[in-house]
Amino acid sequence: MIKEIRIHSRGGQGGVTAAELIATAAYKEGKWAQAFPYFGAERRGAPVKAFARISNKEILLHSQIYNPDYVLVFAPSLIRTINVTEGLKENGIILINTRKKPEEMTNFRNFRVATVDATGIALKLELLVAGLPVVNTAMVGAFAKVTEEFKLESVIEAIKERWSGSAGEKNAKAAEIAYNQVIRGW
Repeated sequence: MIKEIRIHSRGGQGGVTAAELIATAAYKEGKWAQAFPYFGAERRGAPVKAFARISNKEILLHSQIYNPDYVLVFAPSLIRTINVTEGLKENGIILINTRKKPEEMTNFRNFRVATVDATGIALKLELLVAGLPVVNTAMVGAFAKVTEEFKLESVIEAIKERWSGSAGEKNAKAAEIAYNQVIRGW
Protein backbone atom coordinates (compact mmCIF):
# COMPACT_ATOMS: atom_id res chain seq x y z
CA MET A 1 0.00 0.00 0.00
CA ILE A 2 1.24 3.47 -0.88
CA LYS A 3 1.61 5.98 1.95
CA GLU A 4 1.46 9.60 0.85
CA ILE A 5 3.00 12.58 2.64
CA ARG A 6 2.39 16.28 2.08
CA ILE A 7 4.70 18.87 3.61
CA HIS A 8 3.68 22.49 4.16
CA SER A 9 6.62 24.79 4.80
CA ARG A 10 7.97 28.20 3.99
CA GLY A 11 10.81 28.72 1.55
CA GLY A 12 14.07 28.27 3.43
CA GLN A 13 12.75 25.86 6.08
CA GLY A 14 13.88 22.77 4.19
CA GLY A 15 10.53 21.27 3.21
CA VAL A 16 11.75 20.01 -0.17
CA THR A 17 14.87 18.52 1.41
CA ALA A 18 12.68 16.87 4.07
CA ALA A 19 10.66 15.11 1.36
CA GLU A 20 13.91 13.86 -0.16
CA LEU A 21 15.16 12.66 3.24
CA ILE A 22 11.88 10.80 3.85
CA ALA A 23 12.20 9.07 0.47
CA THR A 24 15.86 8.23 1.09
CA ALA A 25 15.19 6.81 4.56
CA ALA A 26 12.38 4.62 3.20
CA TYR A 27 14.56 3.48 0.30
CA LYS A 28 17.29 2.45 2.76
CA GLU A 29 14.79 0.01 4.26
CA GLY A 30 14.01 -1.58 0.92
CA LYS A 31 10.91 0.43 0.11
CA TRP A 32 10.01 2.23 -3.08
CA ALA A 33 9.87 5.99 -2.67
CA GLN A 34 9.50 9.31 -4.49
CA ALA A 35 9.86 12.92 -3.47
CA PHE A 36 8.98 16.07 -5.38
CA PRO A 37 8.27 19.76 -4.76
CA TYR A 38 5.43 22.02 -5.80
CA PHE A 39 6.41 25.65 -5.99
CA GLY A 40 4.39 28.82 -6.36
CA ALA A 41 6.37 31.97 -5.83
CA GLU A 42 9.93 30.78 -5.32
CA ARG A 43 11.26 33.00 -2.57
CA ARG A 44 12.38 32.69 1.02
CA GLY A 45 9.38 32.75 3.34
CA ALA A 46 6.77 31.95 0.67
CA PRO A 47 4.53 28.91 1.21
CA VAL A 48 5.98 25.75 -0.34
CA LYS A 49 4.51 22.27 -0.68
CA ALA A 50 6.55 19.14 -1.07
CA PHE A 51 5.41 15.56 -1.41
CA ALA A 52 6.70 12.05 -0.80
CA ARG A 53 5.35 8.58 -1.42
CA ILE A 54 6.46 5.35 0.25
CA SER A 55 5.44 1.85 -0.77
CA ASN A 56 6.48 -1.77 -0.48
CA LYS A 57 5.80 -2.09 -4.22
CA GLU A 58 6.82 -0.08 -7.26
CA ILE A 59 5.09 3.30 -7.39
CA LEU A 60 3.61 3.95 -10.82
CA LEU A 61 1.70 7.07 -9.81
CA HIS A 62 3.41 10.38 -10.66
CA SER A 63 1.13 13.22 -9.65
CA GLN A 64 0.58 15.75 -6.92
CA ILE A 65 -0.79 14.25 -3.71
CA TYR A 66 -4.40 15.15 -3.00
CA ASN A 67 -5.33 12.70 -0.22
CA PRO A 68 -2.30 12.26 2.00
CA ASP A 69 -1.99 9.83 4.87
CA TYR A 70 0.34 12.26 6.64
CA VAL A 71 0.75 16.03 6.70
CA LEU A 72 3.77 17.83 8.13
CA VAL A 73 3.44 21.52 8.98
CA PHE A 74 6.81 23.24 9.36
CA ALA A 75 5.44 26.75 10.03
CA PRO A 76 2.45 26.98 12.39
CA SER A 77 1.59 30.37 10.83
CA LEU A 78 0.55 28.48 7.68
CA ILE A 79 -2.39 27.00 9.59
CA ARG A 80 -4.09 30.42 9.55
CA THR A 81 -3.70 30.91 5.80
CA ILE A 82 -3.79 27.44 4.24
CA ASN A 83 -6.12 24.50 4.79
CA VAL A 84 -3.28 22.14 5.70
CA THR A 85 -5.68 19.23 6.29
CA GLU A 86 -7.31 19.48 2.86
CA GLY A 87 -7.77 15.93 1.61
CA LEU A 88 -6.06 14.36 4.65
CA LYS A 89 -7.45 10.85 5.00
CA GLU A 90 -9.76 10.02 7.86
CA ASN A 91 -7.66 9.11 10.89
CA GLY A 92 -4.68 10.69 9.12
CA ILE A 93 -1.74 12.07 11.05
CA ILE A 94 -0.74 15.72 11.16
CA LEU A 95 2.67 16.57 12.62
CA ILE A 96 3.05 20.25 13.56
CA ASN A 97 6.16 22.23 14.46
CA THR A 98 4.94 24.03 17.57
CA ARG A 99 5.58 24.34 21.29
CA LYS A 100 1.93 23.48 21.90
CA LYS A 101 0.73 20.07 22.98
CA PRO A 102 -1.49 18.10 20.58
CA GLU A 103 -4.62 18.67 22.69
CA GLU A 104 -4.12 22.44 22.33
CA MET A 105 -4.46 22.16 18.54
CA THR A 106 -8.24 22.29 18.70
CA ASN A 107 -8.89 22.86 14.98
CA PHE A 108 -7.69 19.33 14.13
CA ARG A 109 -10.11 17.18 16.15
CA ASN A 110 -10.84 14.77 13.27
CA PHE A 111 -7.19 13.77 12.89
CA ARG A 112 -4.40 12.30 14.94
CA VAL A 113 -2.14 15.20 15.94
CA ALA A 114 1.49 15.13 17.01
CA THR A 115 3.63 18.13 17.90
CA VAL A 116 7.33 18.84 18.26
CA ASP A 117 9.24 22.06 18.88
CA ALA A 118 11.44 21.70 15.79
CA THR A 119 12.18 25.43 15.78
CA GLY A 120 13.50 25.25 19.33
CA ILE A 121 15.67 22.27 18.41
CA ALA A 122 17.05 24.05 15.32
CA LEU A 123 17.82 27.18 17.36
CA LYS A 124 19.51 25.19 20.12
CA LEU A 125 21.74 23.42 17.59
CA GLU A 126 22.25 26.60 15.54
CA LEU A 127 20.79 25.07 12.38
CA LEU A 128 20.31 28.40 10.66
CA VAL A 129 20.33 29.74 7.12
CA ALA A 130 20.38 33.52 6.74
CA GLY A 131 19.67 33.70 10.48
CA LEU A 132 16.47 31.63 10.26
CA PRO A 133 16.01 28.17 11.80
CA VAL A 134 15.93 25.23 9.39
CA VAL A 135 13.61 22.59 10.87
CA ASN A 136 13.63 19.87 8.21
CA THR A 137 15.84 17.28 9.92
CA ALA A 138 14.04 17.68 13.24
CA MET A 139 10.68 17.21 11.50
CA VAL A 140 11.87 14.09 9.67
CA GLY A 141 13.14 12.63 12.94
CA ALA A 142 9.76 13.29 14.58
CA PHE A 143 8.00 11.82 11.52
CA ALA A 144 9.98 8.58 11.92
CA LYS A 145 8.74 8.21 15.51
CA VAL A 146 5.13 9.19 14.87
CA THR A 147 4.52 7.05 11.79
CA GLU A 148 6.99 4.19 12.19
CA GLU A 149 7.34 4.07 8.38
CA PHE A 150 11.11 3.71 8.83
CA LYS A 151 13.66 3.68 11.63
CA LEU A 152 15.52 6.66 13.07
CA GLU A 153 18.78 5.00 12.04
CA SER A 154 17.72 5.22 8.39
CA VAL A 155 16.97 8.93 8.82
CA ILE A 156 20.36 9.53 10.40
CA GLU A 157 22.09 7.61 7.61
CA ALA A 158 20.23 9.66 4.97
CA ILE A 159 21.18 12.89 6.76
CA LYS A 160 24.85 11.96 7.00
CA GLU A 161 24.91 11.11 3.30
CA ARG A 162 23.51 14.56 2.48
CA TRP A 163 25.70 16.60 4.86
CA SER A 164 29.20 15.70 5.96
CA GLY A 165 31.22 16.72 8.99
CA SER A 166 29.75 18.89 11.71
CA ALA A 167 26.71 19.83 9.58
CA GLY A 168 25.82 16.15 9.27
CA GLU A 169 26.34 15.60 12.99
CA LYS A 170 24.20 18.60 14.00
CA ASN A 171 21.38 17.65 11.62
CA ALA A 172 21.48 14.03 12.81
CA LYS A 173 21.32 15.29 16.41
CA ALA A 174 18.26 17.41 15.52
CA ALA A 175 16.51 14.32 14.13
CA GLU A 176 17.37 12.30 17.23
CA ILE A 177 16.21 15.00 19.66
CA ALA A 178 12.92 15.46 17.80
CA TYR A 179 12.40 11.69 17.66
CA ASN A 180 12.64 11.62 21.45
CA GLN A 181 10.64 14.81 22.11
CA VAL A 182 7.69 14.48 19.72
CA ILE A 183 4.34 14.28 21.51
CA ARG A 184 1.57 12.09 20.10
CA GLY A 185 -1.99 13.07 20.87
CA TRP A 186 -3.34 9.52 20.59
